[in-house]
Amino acid sequence: MNRGFYLAANGMIMNQRKLDAIGNNLTNMSTSGYKADTILTQRFDEAMVLVKHREELSGTFGQTYVDTSYTNLEQGSFEFTESPFDVGINGNVYFNINSYTGQRMLTRNGQWELDSEGYLCLSNSGRIVGENGEIFVGDKDFVISPDGTISQNGEIVDRLLLSYIDPEGNIDKFGANMFTSVDAGEVPEGERFEIIQGAYERSNIDLNYEMTMMMNANRLYEASSSILKLMDSMNQKAATQICKLN
Repeated sequence: MNRGFYLAANGMIMNQRKLDAIGNNLTNMSTSGYKADTILTQRFDEAMVLVKHREELSGTFGQTYVDTSYTNLEQGSFEFTESPFDVGINGNVYFNINSYTGQRMLTRNGQWELDSEGYLCLSNSGRIVGENGEIFVGDKDFVISPDGTISQNGEIVDRLLLSYIDPEGNIDKFGANMFTSVDAGEVPEGERFEIIQGAYERSNIDLNYEMTMMMNANRLYEASSSILKLMDSMNQKAATQICKLN
């Protein structure tokens, strides 16, 4: 009886976490550079021993639990705006940001602004970093070439500092679209990428997939809830019968 309570409650908790992750993905569907999160589960087998007609029958049954979450680093599509402050990346590299908390962050969010001191920045997150430090452009027009070189009036100002993360690598997410990774490093020689000025990368959310997963998780949550209620009802009836016998 207690095992049934555990399995039903575990199913509710697991699918609630899936629904939370899916809801967060859908909320950030329009967030530039957002990467979808997926809940990963693991299965383990537990021994089961039954005694029937004085014969011992053994077997196993599977139990599933939430192991961790995984961030999908696949490329998102582009929104072309022709604004010089919108910058996208085609490839497995990331912009570097000096956050206002003092940390170095990585991001694919290319919707930049100009702060009050004339530095390229990302909203309230921090300043964009080039190979020579934070990038100052003042009030002059600037052009970013496909390799990340920033020019003003034909003269090179700086080059975007880019970091490479393997698409299968592990990252830690901060907020909606800021990342850190122990696996991040210099762009390997021969790694192909392109910086696109005048466009920013959308999130990589697949709406149809997320809605399908949400409906599936919701059905499993409701099923686990029904089982839990059934087990509770059976437990109450068993307790009532025991009290009558006593």
